[in-house]
Amino acid sequence: MSSTKKTLISAFICVALIQLYVPARMIWDREQVLTLGKEYLFETAPIDPTDPFRGKYIQLNFEAANYPIEDKDDWTNGASIYLTFSENGDGLAEIETVSKKKPVDTPYFLKAKVDYVTYDDVLMITYPFERFYMEESKAYEAEQQYNLSVQGDTTLTYAVVHIMEGSAVLKDVRINNISIQEWVERSRSEKE
Repeated sequence: MSSTKKTLISAFICVALIQLYVPARMIWDREQVLTLGKEYLFETAPIDPTDPFRGKYIQLNFEAANYPIEDKDDWTNGASIYLTFSENGDGLAEIETVSKKKPVDTPYFLKAKVDYVTYDDVLMITYPFERFYMEESKAYEAEQQYNLSVQGDTTLTYAVVHIMEGSAVLKDVRINNISIQEWVERSRSEKE
């Protein structure tokens, strides 16, 4: 076998290994956040009902997506920020701190983005988990159920999110403590 052939085979094997490593590492990182990260419940807020159906995911908005600040000139739209959270009396996540620097005193922080700053000095935040992906055959029904639930006065709709070292994994969306996946299954069985 010529040295050129050996080099090509070696290069092919290296590329194949890299292609396997990258997705495996992504899966490993997500599993670490789910296993070791802190679980927070983010109350969801209504979305624009005129938005068209998005396909395989539900678009989520959150009640804890704004934070009062001192001076809007200190913040830039699209800039990276770091958030820490606490839980209110109902167990729902509330923003505790917002910083331009990565926290060093806790592993339970989230890297997010400044969406924009309002004229009355409120920081609007874009979370990295604003889409909940589902099986396509269930997503449309789930989105309909979700949209109905966030418009009700007594319905509690929230996202279950694990956070660790700047990363987040959106584990589930629940309506009155029941997984949205289960809501779809119940809805389908009632129609049969």
